[in-house]
Amino acid sequence: IEGIGPKFSSVLQEAGIETFAQLAAASPERLAQILEASDPRLLRLADPATWPEQAALAAAGEWDALGALQGSLRGGRRI
Repeated sequence: IEGIGPKFSSVLQEAGIETFAQLAAASPERLAQILEASDPRLLRLADPATWPEQAALAAAGEWDALGALQGSLRGGRRI
């Protein structure tokens, strides 16, 4: 998922989000809360707004669509 590196992955896993389906079901607001609770500085590094959308595509096996979406993102943000 564009914008999720090792640190973000660890934080999400600690919060119980371990699969694409779980990430797809989470709201961007909830993801932001999880990141902020772990370390408020994390929200300056990436924006979780597109993570559920990306995860839904991955969970559905829509790899071409995911690649196209990721091509328009930087740090999870639309560019």
